[in-house]
Amino acid sequence: MAADSDPESEVFEITDFTTASEWERFVSRLEEVLNDWKLIGSRGEFTSGSWGETSQDIQFADFKFYISHHFLKQECEQDDGKEQLEDVAMQDLLCMNNDFPPRAHCLVRWFGIREFVVISPGTNCEAITSESKCNLLLSSISISLANSGSQVPVFVQIQQKWRRVYAGECQGPGVRTDYEMVHLRKVPSQYNHLSGLLDVFKSKIGCTLSPLPPINISIRFTYILQDWQQHSWPQQPPDFDTLLGGEVGGVEFGKLPFGACEEPIGELHLAATWPHLTEGIVVDNDVYSDLDPLQAPHWSVRIRSAENPQCLLGDLLTEFFKLCCRKESTEEVLGRGLADEEGKENSDISSALSKLTEPTATVPISKLSVSSMVHSARKHIRRHRRVDESPLNTDVLNSILLYLFPDAAVEKSPENSKNKTNPSLRPRVQNLSLQLKSAPSSSLTYRLALCACLVNYNHGGLRAVAHLWQEFVLELRYRWENNHFIYGLPAGPPDLRCCLLHQKLQMLNCCIERKRAREETRKVLEGSRERRLPPPEPTAAREVSPGKSWDSWSDSEEEFFECLSDQGDMEAEKDGSKSRAEGRLHPFNNTTLLHCAEPLYVPVTQEPAPMTEDLLEEQSEVLAKLGTSAEGSHLRARMQSACLLSDMESFKAANPGCVLEDFVRWYSPRDYVEEELVDETGNRAVKGELSPRMKIPGNMWVEAWETARVTPARRQRRLFDDTKEAEKVLHYLAVQKPADLTRHLLPCILHAAILKLKEEGESRWFGFVMTSDGKSLRAQSGQRVHLRSDFINQLMLMETAITRARSLKAKFASCEGGKEEDAEELEKFVSSLLEEPEVVVMGGGQGPAGSIIHRLFVNAQRAALLPPLDDDLCRDQKPTGGSHKVPDFPSPAGREILLRTCVPRPAPYSKALPQRLFCVLMKEEFRLAGAFSSDTSFF
Repeated sequence: MAADSDPESEVFEITDFTTASEWERFVSRLEEVLNDWKLIGSRGEFTSGSWGETSQDIQFADFKFYISHHFLKQECEQDDGKEQLEDVAMQDLLCMNNDFPPRAHCLVRWFGIREFVVISPGTNCEAITSESKCNLLLSSISISLANSGSQVPVFVQIQQKWRRVYAGECQGPGVRTDYEMVHLRKVPSQYNHLSGLLDVFKSKIGCTLSPLPPINISIRFTYILQDWQQHSWPQQPPDFDTLLGGEVGGVEFGKLPFGACEEPIGELHLAATWPHLTEGIVVDNDVYSDLDPLQAPHWSVRIRSAENPQCLLGDLLTEFFKLCCRKESTEEVLGRGLADEEGKENSDISSALSKLTEPTATVPISKLSVSSMVHSARKHIRRHRRVDESPLNTDVLNSILLYLFPDAAVEKSPENSKNKTNPSLRPRVQNLSLQLKSAPSSSLTYRLALCACLVNYNHGGLRAVAHLWQEFVLELRYRWENNHFIYGLPAGPPDLRCCLLHQKLQMLNCCIERKRAREETRKVLEGSRERRLPPPEPTAAREVSPGKSWDSWSDSEEEFFECLSDQGDMEAEKDGSKSRAEGRLHPFNNTTLLHCAEPLYVPVTQEPAPMTEDLLEEQSEVLAKLGTSAEGSHLRARMQSACLLSDMESFKAANPGCVLEDFVRWYSPRDYVEEELVDETGNRAVKGELSPRMKIPGNMWVEAWETARVTPARRQRRLFDDTKEAEKVLHYLAVQKPADLTRHLLPCILHAAILKLKEEGESRWFGFVMTSDGKSLRAQSGQRVHLRSDFINQLMLMETAITRARSLKAKFASCEGGKEEDAEELEKFVSSLLEEPEVVVMGGGQGPAGSIIHRLFVNAQRAALLPPLDDDLCRDQKPTGGSHKVPDFPSPAGREILLRTCVPRPAPYSKALPQRLFCVLMKEEFRLAGAFSSDTSFF
């Protein structure tokens, strides 16, 4: 009983003897796919429509099949009724408007269908070569079509995939169409012409009617032009006179190469078509043929571009981009011995400190020549380097340096050596520079990128780039030490919108500007002091001047300097408000001080310290590490108020007797609130006070005001230590590896490449590239190197497209004295060749483009078949159809013949149904693709 009451004892296994076989499962799965796709037929034009594809995987036991649905997309849905959709496949067999589609699946060309399904073996599966397996699949297709009611043709791929052999079936109401195919490697001699193919077609359809219904014929012959020797190729050769003459300077190094090193157009395919012919109109047998391509009513052309033609700009960018992956430092590239020799001259710390402390103007600056400075800047390196050890020879190096620093070509005074930038830069070019985060096209950084790229490509690769960079850094140090501005940099603080290297160079230029201003003002003060001192003691005064306070010098209010000692500040603070005002710029809006009637003056203040983006990041990290504690917040506020403290000290010096409210009225007017009051007598008075945020206990402004001393800007400690910052910049540049330099300059090179593409005049793709990838190049990190590689590939594609367009324009250029209409037609023809897969030649062989194509074939035939001596004799003769021994056209590379008719099958009293045979005859291929329909109503 216990066993009987157990629920599990009631469960028993049922054996189903009606289990479906693997073949039945395959047929059922195929029906499900056809029903899910709802295959009822589609309409559209082959030439203008676009094709879609959906796919799934199905299994036959352990064999995997790939089933795909190809269909012509419809621009708009049309409900034409079921009666019109039922015979779509039948209509396609007889349609004459889409005989040779330019871009479609091979089955579309062979059978003229708009929608079909293909079942092919899956990846890594063996081909279906046995006849039994093929018949099994065709039987599965037939059953699935009958059960699902689908009227879309279904094909199965048999034999090896490279042979592209298909067999299929299509079912309709009372109609079945069988798709068959024959594929051979050689063309049988009896079927090498139209008459033999007609015999095959007639025997296949087996029509016993007399007379036989007319057979519609369409023929296309394809001729291939591969020889362009007789036509000039529009690639400008290099200027060898300039190269050999030694003038390799600005003209050569300022230009990027452009163009293809080989013919970018590989082949031109001419298709001569005879549509809508009938049997008897044209003769084509083994003895005679009427099919002359010059007499063909329709010509169409397509081009096949050369695969990956070598282009100069693309090679230049690729080779330069490869430097990003190198790990060697400059010392490792140029050799350790050279670096040691240079270190001996620069490693003496005492001499370095003396350079910072001793006066630098031991030689009058006005007697220094920039051109002599350029040559003396490299003497100590060349003393220890033999000529054969230098990656760059002296002439090339001098040309590069003169291109980078053109102010060295003519002796100029230091005042005139500062770069004069062009203020009228085009906004679009400036916008491009910002998008790429590169540098202005007129800047030194941009020219350096061009030189580094060209040196890497033409003058020695990595070692030459390292040598150029070493000389460049050395030139910058000499300009810093001799107070010469760096040519080619805009004035002002570093532009954070540009690349980091450009910011560093701008920072060095700012240091040179501050240093020059400080030393020139020092000279003015020394001269003023000498005029005030008694004549007998000028030498003694000069001896003590370096260690003496600035208080004993002139009261110039237009410049500021670092105080050499705190003694002057202490003496100035002792006087307090009784000391006379210093560092005044101009009165502030007729405003007076609150506690006295003195006017309020705007002080001379120190300019804020310029910073590059890496310094800003470091400062942000330091401030973030202070935390959120009270002490950290207080320290952070003090660090950020250095400029505020300096301005308060300058304000106190310019306005003796002032208070914090006076400073706020000038510095932050919104923090001083004024209101109008009426006293007892009715007089109106304006009373002001600090804003609520200024009255918060522990306010940093109040604390800074209390600690601020009475010190004019010229005696304050410098907010921006130009000496320290310049040495930091020079050290940063000196330790850069060639790979680091490449990453810095890569945005500038891409900038230059885009401008070069625009200069060539074929910049239709310019906007698309900048929209898609321009913003991604703003990243300087190595994580986005693949984005820059993709961007370079797009630029290479643009260069290839431009060279192809240039080559086609040169080949299809109209002759002098031609009609304007012909020139416009040829221009449209070339544009269509670049954009469309196949272009119709207006007028056939008699039109403007057809005449040029004919001449190209004639020249190629002469070059291939005539001896060289006979070429000059036949050059001026006009070719005619039969008078020449050399034919105008070569033998057709491919012949396509399409036969169509409508006959009753399988019996004479059956319904007349469309029959079609597509024939392909090539040198190593013979293919027959037939679609034969049968009436199944009573059969």
